[in-house]
Amino acid sequence: MHQLRRGRGSRLINLKVLLPYQIFLQSQDVTSLVAQTLEGAIGLLPHRLDCTAALTPGILTYQTAREGQVYVAIDRGVLVKTGADVLISVRNAIGGTNLDKLAAAVKEEFLNLDEQEKNVRSVLARMEGGFLRRLMEIQHG
Repeated sequence: MHQLRRGRGSRLINLKVLLPYQIFLQSQDVTSLVAQTLEGAIGLLPHRLDCTAALTPGILTYQTAREGQVYVAIDRGVLVKTGADVLISVRNAIGGTNLDKLAAAVKEEFLNLDEQEKNVRSVLARMEGGFLRRLMEIQHG
């Protein structure tokens, strides 16, 4: 996590969670939030110093006076806090109230996707290697 500068004097956090193709959620009355980073959990309050953090797949928890405790399963991404604004940009997110179902979704949806991406990268690397070998054979043959 990287400290930027001292936050401004707001009592609430303006939270926005972005997906690649839409705004997933927007809340202007957040009193606190907790997210999972590469270095462990990070908790944010309105007066916390500005910062950035790389997020890992996990459960984002935030609190509002109106909704109480809210849980969102998020994929890997980045969190940026500047003043009262917290912007979270992730590849995927799933909302819900059942914490067990959200935790299962993180395991099934996001962690399995990472495994599939590794498999696709491995296949592509083998294909590229085969292509380069054939190209070398053609050039030297």
